[in-house]
Amino acid sequence: MSRIRHGRGPRLATAGLAATTATLLVAALAPGATAADRPTRAAALEHAATALLDHAAALKLTDAQDTEARDVVVDEDGTQHVRYDRTYRGLPVLGGDFVVHLAPDGDFRGADRATDAALSLPTVTPKLSAPRAADLAADALRAANPGELLKRLTAKPELVVDALHGAPRLAWRTNAVALDPLGNPVARTVLTDAGTGARIDAWDAIESVSGDGRSLYGGTVPLETTQSGSSYQLKDPTRGGTYTGDAENQTDLCFLGICLVRAPATLFTDADNHWGSGNADDRASAAVDAQYGTDATWDYYRDVHGRDGIAGDGKGSYNRVHYGTRYNNAFWDDTCFCMTYGDGDGTTFGPLVSLDVAGHEMSHGVTSKTAALTYSGESGGLNEATSDVFGTLVEWHADNPADPGDYLIGEKVVRDGFGREALRYMDKPSRDGASADCWSTSVGDMDVHYSSGVANHFAYLLAEGSGARTVGGVAYDSPTCDGSTVSGIGRDKLGDIWYRALTVYMTSSTDYAGARAATLSAAGDLYGTDSAEYAAVGAAWSAVNVG
Repeated sequence: MSRIRHGRGPRLATAGLAATTATLLVAALAPGATAADRPTRAAALEHAATALLDHAAALKLTDAQDTEARDVVVDEDGTQHVRYDRTYRGLPVLGGDFVVHLAPDGDFRGADRATDAALSLPTVTPKLSAPRAADLAADALRAANPGELLKRLTAKPELVVDALHGAPRLAWRTNAVALDPLGNPVARTVLTDAGTGARIDAWDAIESVSGDGRSLYGGTVPLETTQSGSSYQLKDPTRGGTYTGDAENQTDLCFLGICLVRAPATLFTDADNHWGSGNADDRASAAVDAQYGTDATWDYYRDVHGRDGIAGDGKGSYNRVHYGTRYNNAFWDDTCFCMTYGDGDGTTFGPLVSLDVAGHEMSHGVTSKTAALTYSGESGGLNEATSDVFGTLVEWHADNPADPGDYLIGEKVVRDGFGREALRYMDKPSRDGASADCWSTSVGDMDVHYSSGVANHFAYLLAEGSGARTVGGVAYDSPTCDGSTVSGIGRDKLGDIWYRALTVYMTSSTDYAGARAATLSAAGDLYGTDSAEYAAVGAAWSAVNVG
């Protein structure tokens, strides 16, 4: 695998779903009354209605407001939670939602509110006209799709009260929708101050559709797709619009970093939202792996490190599969912000779309947007190791039984003609016949895929420790270069330390000595300089001769 060196659904709905899910989890775990003793949904609604009357002042409810129950959850012990939406003088209130909490006997326990502000407006007559609000939203949709001629653009304004963005005010919520030049739907919701015409907020408004795909390596996997007319597109609006296209066995024509011709990325579509067959003769099967790998990598960085997309800006990248003919590689390209996957020659490699390869390639994008480690010398080895480390952690985080986590790189894509079971080994990198287990002054002269072994070895030792052990059903035996014994601190802490070092302390020229300093600083920040974690980082680097 190489790296080319060129140089949200609607927020209220998402927030409500998250809150409801959390409540359901609590309800499922709580012991308590029998089902016969628990209040019914109707009883909970009655109790909540009484609570609204009795506690209207505390909830800042007035005669100008109406409420409507959206959801009811009754815990095993009879505790009740009733979620409400709110209107003001007949207008929906964004941020007006709240949850009333009731004891098993119906007594009021409290409430969680999206806003604590009092709802009172001098008027609900807008100064900005509806047609003008529609025009502004249409302009916002065009601006979000620069250089594209949008077709069939429509914009529908609705008058609302915005209590999400500071003091409540009258606003137009406008849904603008259109088709891009390829006929794909694009949409944006724009919130505009109905008094001044100033934009308050805007967000993507394409709803995703849940489908599934039969992949080459990961079994049947879930996919979020986009409906377009009577068919579906392999494009995920919940993860920044990331999509997968067919390169149609074509290649790029690039000179000195300038691409004169790009292989296509023809968007995959499907009639029933069930993608691929799990066999290589179905071109959609490799696309399923690539899209799933993108999803899993996005989720890892979001769930574990709070990073919103590869660049941290919420924007998705894209994939090209079936690149070239019998192409034995996969690569990340900064200039197109995309991943490209070959099909392999069938003898040494199969299609290079496995989960850890996807995580590896996308992590090059994270590196390019953070430390931007130069892709040569020791910094180049650290660049490659960063992708191996995070590709591995993505695989563990995905927790897919068809492709369980391990410390082998690319084990799914190798074939018998390759001569070994994986591309690289993190416990003892020299098992591949070329990678370095230990640092020496000559490491900087090695190919970056082999000099990365020093950092991969460090990462394994930090997570799992030295010596022989079986992890996830795979046997490993990791030596140390100085004869020491190292105790591991776990994969989660490895990921936290490496991510903070990468995003806060490493720079384009960081070498192995600098990586030791950066990870020690990160461990000190996270756990303290007198912590076991801090000491373990130092011990693991010393164990690979980086002192």
